Amino acid sequence: MAQNSMRDTASAGARTALWTAVFFTSIAALCLIVPMYVIRPFRPQGVRELDFALAVRGAGPWLSAVCVLLVLWGLFRAWNRPIARLSRIAMVALFVVALVCAILTHVNIFEIMFHPYPSPFFGDISSAQVDADDKVLAVRIGTAAHAYPIRIMGYHHIVNDVVGEVPIAVTYCTLCHTGLVWSRVLDGRTLYFKLSGINNGNALMRDEETGSIWQQSTGQAIFGQLKGSQLHLIRSDELTFGLWRKEQPQGLVLKPDSPYASDYETKDWEKHIETTHTVIDTRQSGILPHELMLGVTAAGSSKAYPVKSILGAKLIQDEIAGDSVLILVGPDKVSIRVFEARPGEDLTFVPVQDAGQPGKDGIVQDAQTASIWNFQGCAIEGTLAGHCLKQLDSNKDYWFDWLNHHPGSAVFRN
Repeated sequence: MAQNSMRDTASAGARTALWTAVFFTSIAALCLIVPMYVIRPFRPQGVRELDFALAVRGAGPWLSAVCVLLVLWGLFRAWNRPIARLSRIAMVALFVVALVCAILTHVNIFEIMFHPYPSPFFGDISSAQVDADDKVLAVRIGTAAHAYPIRIMGYHHIVNDVVGEVPIAVTYCTLCHTGLVWSRVLDGRTLYFKLSGINNGNALMRDEETGSIWQQSTGQAIFGQLKGSQLHLIRSDELTFGLWRKEQPQGLVLKPDSPYASDYETKDWEKHIETTHTVIDTRQSGILPHELMLGVTAAGSSKAYPVKSILGAKLIQDEIAGDSVLILVGPDKVSIRVFEARPGEDLTFVPVQDAGQPGKDGIVQDAQTASIWNFQGCAIEGTLAGHCLKQLDSNKDYWFDWLNHHPGSAVFRN
């Protein structure tokens, strides 16, 4: 009788160990599954569920490790007890599953899909294997000028660089057609960014120093130690390579990272992206989600301009919150810049008829003084020669992403 009682007690202990292993293996699995399910492309993410998923992902490595140790402890306790062979196999399988989940919580799946470029290599214009009509994200700080081909950036998404002794993060999200450059210096500390996920169609970045998560479209920390902090925007231009090399003949061009060059975007990447699913409902606005916009923020207000309207008009003069702005199309007929109209002057601009012709740098003329202005916003002929307009920050963005991050934005209607 006593022997049977001991056997029953041992069996009950083994069953308890088995169910305990099931419980902790499930927790280890959830540490992996929850972030993968929530932080994935082509599904909407609410603020609370994204916060929860990011918290689980942050805690996942140590929490799953604890679960593995507890499952292993239960396995050792049950091993020398009278337990069915099938239960032993189940215990071992649970341990293996928990261990694999714990290991995978240390893996950044987005860096496997889009390998980082930790040591960016640059060459001069003469050695650049970039077509004249390919777009580049161009940055100039002081006398230093770097160009980042978008077909390269669309794969790596983030390149940590230093231009003119200023640490910057050059970022590009192809799903929302957004190229932005952010300063990596915050409160005296230099941050290093990596691709970390996606939030409603826009890339997420993670800084290695604090583990905080940042929204690529806004440069704001949305999770972690630095939540609420704002990165400083560095002005950049999205230009054709042909135009950029004419403006910056001494500039440096980002070279492909050879092992992954075959995975870079094709020349028609925009056509492919425009067919992807979006998770932001734009029907109320009457504008299609993949309508490409030029977003401009001035005087604390934002406005979106359909790129096709800009290209069709060649120039647009408008007002944002009472501030006069001038939007110009470059001599290559596709690059765009935005300027603050000259303060204190009532100037009206019209296109120059021979804009873009060889030897002709002027693209617009003001009606008041007949001065000729170039794509850098400077008057090169006439009464105002030598005067330059102040360039404003702007970036291209698909409408769904601009609307999501600028819900009160005005829209230019022509």
